[in-house]
Amino acid sequence: MIAPLADSALALRTLSLAPGLTETLADAELDSLLFASSGSGVLSVGESSAPLRTGSAGLVLAGEDATLQSTDELELIVVTAGASTDLHAPMGMRELVVPLDAAEQQQATGARSFQLLFGPHNGSTRATLFAGYVPPGQAPWHYHLYDEIAFVPEGPGRLHLEETTEELCAGSAFRLRPRQVHIVENLGDAAMTIIGVFTPAGSPSAAYLEPAIAAEYRFGE
Repeated sequence: MIAPLADSALALRTLSLAPGLTETLADAELDSLLFASSGSGVLSVGESSAPLRTGSAGLVLAGEDATLQSTDELELIVVTAGASTDLHAPMGMRELVVPLDAAEQQQATGARSFQLLFGPHNGSTRATLFAGYVPPGQAPWHYHLYDEIAFVPEGPGRLHLEETTEELCAGSAFRLRPRQVHIVENLGDAAMTIIGVFTPAGSPSAAYLEPAIAAEYRFGE
């Protein structure tokens, strides 16, 4: 679990539902973004319902009363987001559930790629939920302007911060504050998946190099 901070409502918890159980999801102030890491169920908001299975994401907006019913053992991450919004992004029709296999794969920095699950384009104006794919090895030191929480379904990897290094294994989660310089290293032989949520909403490919590193890259060109 990653708790909210005084200046950030962004938080993460895991949720496990045995077959046939029902969970109520409702918050007057916070949006909830869900990602099913295993199992299946049905997410319902008002008169709308959609199946939620492994690799699918769901969205419950602030003020909505939602129920989640499992059909078999269901494991999810639930990330809550506060009122920070991106009012400049293109707005689209709200979706309730998005399966990973229906999301278009896009390129990020270097050989990295991502699939956008929720953002302003489909109803999530406060936060963006994406699946990112990190190739073996590590990128240069960089930072983002957004506040982010990430969940690692499978490892192994490492999170390098300016003063510490943390091991990343299956089920690890971490927070990155705006402008916090970091590296996510993939220690495996295949691409490592990261489920990320950040606020305010925007593009997962928006990354920035430290000035000294950027200068080195320009010199190398």
